[in-house]
Amino acid sequence: MNFSDLPIENKLKNSIKYADFKSPTPIQSKSIPVSLTGKDILGTAQTGTGKTLAFTIPMINKLILDKNAMALIVCPTRELASQVMGTVLKLNVREIGIGNALLIGGESMQKQLKKLKKRARIIVGTPGRINDHLKRQSLNLSTVSYLVLDETDRMLDMGFTPQIELILKFIPKNHQTLLFSATLPNNILRISEKYLNNPERIAVGSLSSPIEKIKQETFQVNQDKKYHELINQLVERSGSILVFVKTKHGADKIVKRLKYDGHSADAIHGNLRQSKRERVITGFRNGKSRILVATDVAARGLDIPLIQHVINYDLPQVPEDYIHRIGRTGRAGKEGSALTFLTSSDRSMWNSISRLIDPNFKPHKDGQKRNFKGKKRPNASFNKNKKFRDKKKFFKKDDTRKSNFKDKKKFFKKDDAKKSNFKDKKKFFEKNDSGKSNFRNKKKPFGYTNNPKYFNKPTDDTTLEAEKKSSSFKNKRKFKNRKRPKNFSFKKHRI
Repeated sequence: MNFSDLPIENKLKNSIKYADFKSPTPIQSKSIPVSLTGKDILGTAQTGTGKTLAFTIPMINKLILDKNAMALIVCPTRELASQVMGTVLKLNVREIGIGNALLIGGESMQKQLKKLKKRARIIVGTPGRINDHLKRQSLNLSTVSYLVLDETDRMLDMGFTPQIELILKFIPKNHQTLLFSATLPNNILRISEKYLNNPERIAVGSLSSPIEKIKQETFQVNQDKKYHELINQLVERSGSILVFVKTKHGADKIVKRLKYDGHSADAIHGNLRQSKRERVITGFRNGKSRILVATDVAARGLDIPLIQHVINYDLPQVPEDYIHRIGRTGRAGKEGSALTFLTSSDRSMWNSISRLIDPNFKPHKDGQKRNFKGKKRPNASFNKNKKFRDKKKFFKKDDTRKSNFKDKKKFFKKDDAKKSNFKDKKKFFEKNDSGKSNFRNKKKPFGYTNNPKYFNKPTDDTTLEAEKKSSSFKNKRKFKNRKRPKNFSFKKHRI
């Protein structure tokens, strides 16, 4: 079947021919004839199989026939929304005379308002920005007759369910809905039952397994040697390479190191402004940068036919994202390769991914543990026959290090010169007849005091006694002159 065989308007046929879309893909061949009849569709197909054209051709045909109708396409990411709008513009919608507006975050609100005022009939956007315009009352969805929910599983994973339900409240009940998804979890089925009217179920290929033409490889590596191995893989491979990492910080860090090592690389993640994102993607498409380091925000939004290799530097946090990651290569029937780095900490997640790809997958469960390279490692077992004497010998000290407690006792024992007797101390502190302690009578040797009053002064007993009397008299005088406050009173304390 060719596009020329479809029962669509001639204007649209000419646009398809002008855009150089030759033959439809399996998902297009199955879904386009059904959607042209006005039925709801629940479509599942892997990323890169041509889903965008599968819903844009029937959409434009419907808008040509009905001059008052509107179409709304909801996408999970800015990148995917921009991609869908690019396909719409390829079909020469401007020449056909259908206005359009791209409603995504990170772009000027004023530009979007101007587009909406010019009676835009094709609205492509993300849930957040569409809801912003609905709150402003700058967007009217009362004439929407064609609704597309693209990458619905991704939107639900990102937590857009409340926002999607809010959008659906502004759309008339009598409308056609096309729901497309790469996977079909239970929450998708629940939404389809709630909002789709007897949908036609269309599935192309396996829902969980990647595209057959993608060559998948794994490489077991230590965490500290991942970057070194990445450099080796970049040198060995030719063509464009998409590297997936876990975090935004990790993406920027790797790009910085790659540039330092002489590689043309750029990063794309959620912290970039929309204008910066577009520059990065354009530069990657044009070949300015050979390597693109991305987080999962780009896993479903990029449509770059030049991607030849995908390297999973870090495993995804959700097993389904692995399929979407490697689906960036091998698009439109072309061959591609996907390499995944695996560390010892990735075993659990990789088992989950393997189960998703192959439901019959069973992890190794024998008694012997395996290290990550696949070699058998025997379990450590306690040998009862082993004598404890060996351990004793091991810990036994040699003659040079031998220490005896008696020797230690001798070491700490005081000699006769340092011997002190408690009786002597008692005598020292014993009071004399005058009631004064002997401690006071101890003369301070000259030269061992820091008190300036003793410097260059005679140290006979008469002068010392005179100084003591004078100082004590002064202190008593000072204390006498002190005044008590009027409200002062002695308090009795119970013991």
